Amino acid sequence: MSDPFSDFEYDRRFFCYSLPGDLTISEEPSLIIQSYYIHEDNYALRVRIRAANTDAHVDEHTDPLEAVDKYRNRFRSASVTVKGPSMSGTRYEADREIDPDIAVELIKRGGKSLVKTRYTAWIGEDGWNLDVFGGDNYPLVAAETSRSKPVTNLLIPEFCITEITDDWRFSNDGLAEHPYSSWKDRYIAELDASGPQFHEGFGTNRISA
Repeated sequence: MSDPFSDFEYDRRFFCYSLPGDLTISEEPSLIIQSYYIHEDNYALRVRIRAANTDAHVDEHTDPLEAVDKYRNRFRSASVTVKGPSMSGTRYEADREIDPDIAVELIKRGGKSLVKTRYTAWIGEDGWNLDVFGGDNYPLVAAETSRSKPVTNLLIPEFCITEITDDWRFSNDGLAEHPYSSWKDRYIAELDASGPQFHEGFGTNRISA
């Protein structure tokens, strides 16, 4: 029997306007398409497919289901995931691998889908996932780092504008149900009014120069 505590995820997430070119120019991102079948009160059931070294050049015109068909032969990994609510950077996330062909068919047949490309980078002491969203969530860019325990005393890259760790609107299941483009202008006005916010409960926040 697997250790149930190993299914807890510890991460911090940040809103970005864009990614610096030196982090993306030398790497082919992964194409990720995922569909949410349950997405209520921050609980979620997700199916995800991933194509490594695949730059789909996502933009506002990228349709997730069309991308599934276009890149179908490139998907080599897939998973089904059960997620609980995020609380202070901690979320229950039980992730299990499934056959990519089965995952493709599940995504094509239901759920709320989204598409993104993911770059990875090592910044300071941590590995980061840098996501560029397409379709109805364009032009959202989000950065995330995870650890096996709470993410404390983090070196935060300067391109991370503000923290969205516990903002349900920016969870992927939230974005699948309420895409970023439908509330982007309202959020930017909110950010301009309040200014950047960083979680104060994770030790010392260090902002990189």
